[in-house]
Amino acid sequence: MSWGYRAGLLLVLLSVLRMAVARDLKLVFVGDVMLDEGPGRVVASGRDPLVNFAPLLASADYAIANLECPVASVGAAKAAKMFAFRAAPATLKPLQGRFQAVSLANNHSGDYGRAAFLQTIALLEQAGVRHFGGGRNLAHAHAPLWIERQGLRIAVLGYNEYKPREFEAGPDWPGIAWSEDWQVVADIRAARAAGADLVIPFLHWGWEKEPKPSGRQRQLAHTLIAAGADVVVGSHPHLTQGVEYYRGKLIVYSLGNFVFDGFTTTPTRTGWLLELQLNQSGLVDWRTVAAWLDEEGVPQRLPAARTPCGQPAELTPRLCLNQ
Repeated sequence: MSWGYRAGLLLVLLSVLRMAVARDLKLVFVGDVMLDEGPGRVVASGRDPLVNFAPLLASADYAIANLECPVASVGAAKAAKMFAFRAAPATLKPLQGRFQAVSLANNHSGDYGRAAFLQTIALLEQAGVRHFGGGRNLAHAHAPLWIERQGLRIAVLGYNEYKPREFEAGPDWPGIAWSEDWQVVADIRAARAAGADLVIPFLHWGWEKEPKPSGRQRQLAHTLIAAGADVVVGSHPHLTQGVEYYRGKLIVYSLGNFVFDGFTTTPTRTGWLLELQLNQSGLVDWRTVAAWLDEEGVPQRLPAARTPCGQPAELTPRLCLNQ
């Protein structure tokens, strides 16, 4: 057997092995996690606000949430904001080991100013929870969250486009990544050029309490998929919105609330946990799991609920029974 034949055979075997390893990667997203007020009191009392979803989170290879508040002991509330949140540093403990990363790209990360935002970053890093969609400067805020697991290299990008824009990062000051179409497209292409097998933008967008995505959300989602995004995931409206396929790619417009109190209607107290099954070819299977928020903002399981699920090869999403 020649050296060239052996080398070629080895390359084929390595390629097959890599595909086999990557076949079962499970990536989980949840929507808005606000750890002030009710959820903060739950943690302060020694209880775990994530206990009901602990098995599902533990089954994921990687789990991501939108952290809808600064976690800090410094700063002053922005006077112009109707709702300003700041969670105590101890509230990060339930996230440790459950969520490997959080997005900071939202309209509450800057509620207590830049000092609180910087302390949030420092506390997350100390807790071993990675962050994206915000950073110590503009370049840091736009840097992808790189996930390298089971032979896959995934870039997750976080952006906010809901006011106030004053929370946006600058060349030499901290803040969040703002959603400008050209910039998000450029970031997707840069991630591809840097070797991303898959690119997933996580957007904070849309109008609050609107059950369907706006024309703007649809336009941006379609633009990002045309630019090379493999899945588009959203949050912010405080309820779940529609899901669709565009060019065979999944768009989940809003996951709704996951840990959040102060809401009284069924839509605003119902969120989704999103499970994505990924391999080298992209998304192969997905489902959502319902979360019902109690009076304290703690998510409860709804095993009898039917929520969207499917496979990109299908023409439309289905409804699956939560188990």
